[in-house]
Parts: sequence; structure tokens; C-alpha cells
Amino acid sequence: MTTESRQKSGIVLFLFVTFATAWASWGVAILLGGPAMSPPTVIPYLLGAFGPMFGAIVIRLRRTVRRQPAPAHSVRLPLIGLLWTPVLLVVAAATVVGGALIAQQLGGPPVSLNSALTLVQMSGGPLTFVAVMLVVGPLSEEFGWRGTLHPRLRGKMGRLFAGLVLGIIWSIWHLPLFFVTGTVQNAFGLLTFSGLTYLLSVIPMALLAAYAYDRAGVLGAVAVHFGANATMSLVGVTELLPQALIVGIQAVVALLLLAVHRDREKATTPEPAPRELVPAHR
Repeated sequence: MTTESRQKSGIVLFLFVTFATAWASWGVAILLGGPAMSPPTVIPYLLGAFGPMFGAIVIRLRRTVRRQPAPAHSVRLPLIGLLWTPVLLVVAAATVVGGALIAQQLGGPPVSLNSALTLVQMSGGPLTFVAVMLVVGPLSEEFGWRGTLHPRLRGKMGRLFAGLVLGIIWSIWHLPLFFVTGTVQNAFGLLTFSGLTYLLSVIPMALLAAYAYDRAGVLGAVAVHFGANATMSLVGVTELLPQALIVGIQAVVALLLLAVHRDREKATTPEPAPRELVPAHR
């Protein structure tokens, strides 16, 4: 089997496992009908969040059995990645805070520190809040989306298109959550401007995470995912204006970072040695 065929089969298998496990679990949560974080609904709800992780495990096991090398665009955790991780976390959080503050200046909902402190207290304290926000989303998903699917997409297309394609897939993957009681998606509603903006917001997030993965591996993608999710919860982004502004800011920041990173790569790529000109044969 050629490298391209292996990449294609790996993508298909990953998507099948990821969607099948997540959507089946969330289907059970929908049938149970209770709030997402309350028993017994919490079990299939959290299980579904690990769909990308299950997909990653299946792909890694198959690769091990077949003794295949890692995809060419896989990023190991470089030592410099440890330095990049806090920077990436701050960048992701800043895009959310920036959008919320601009919305406030334009007449949108105020940004309140008291609301953030209340949320942390209701979550059981800072450690519990961080643990929940880290596990549900960043850790349960990034080893799959960025650590497994992204390198295989990069083998078939450029960084920008890989990020866009993964963003669309990631957005579609979230659809069942609109029907699970107690989720942010359910509160927005699917056929509303807020619901559609949420689905759109996943795409620039995918681009930011792709940049982070290239810089610091899966750890960088986890940092971006956690920084954005946690800040969105703390700021309490529930209205359309801050949602839309955050989407716009994240899109601009992601495109700028990807463009700068691309230019840096081009600048460090040695030019081929000049060749002797010979007549073309026709």
C-alpha cells in the first residue's frame, strides 16, 4: 500500500471511530434527557467527548501492528514547545477577553470578575474548575484532532486548507450536543444566530490549534483549546455580539500567525543549487 493510500485509510478509520463513539454516546445522553453533568446522563456525555481519543488509539494501535512510521507532518514535543505553551495559552485567552471587552464598549454585556469567581466557586473551586475544563475538550480531543488527523491531512494539503477542513469536520462533530440538555450548545439552540455562530467559531479555533500544534505539538494545541474554553466560561459569553467579535478576532489572529510561520519556513528553506541549462527535449 502506498503512503497516500495509508493516509487516506487512516483518515477514514479515524473519522469513523471518532464519530461513531461520540455520536452513539451522545445519542444515549439525549435519550436519557437529564442535564449533561448530572447522573446518569454525565456518563455517556463525557464518554462521547473522548471520541477523538478513541480514534487516535485505534490508529496508533494499527500503526504499531503494521510497523508503519509516524506521518511526515507529525510534531513531537520539542523542548522549545514547553516555552511556547504558556504563550499560546495567553494568546487564546486574549482573543476571548479582547472580543468580550470590545463588545462591552459597543453596548454588549459587561465583563464581570464577580461572575467568573462565582462560576469557579460553583464548580467546586479553582482546581476542580481547571481539571474539568482541561479534561472535557483539550485532553479528550486534541490527541485525536491535532495529534492524529491534522498530520494526515497535512500530507494531502497545505496547512491552511488542512486547518479549514479539520475545522469543518470538528464543527459537524459537535452537532449532537445541541440536543443534550445542559450544554452550552443546547442553550444557544441549533437554528439560531448564536448556534450558527458557535459552529462557525470552531473553524478559527481549529486554525489556532493547528498553529499551536506546529509550534509545540499536542501540548500546544491543548493549551490553546484550554485557554479559549476556560476563558469563554469565565467571561460568560452567551450573547451574539461578543460571540461574533471573538470569532472575527480569532480568525484574524490565526491567519496572521499561520502566514508569519509560513514565511519563516520559506525564509529558512535553502534554495536549490543552480543547474546547468540544457535544451528541452520534446
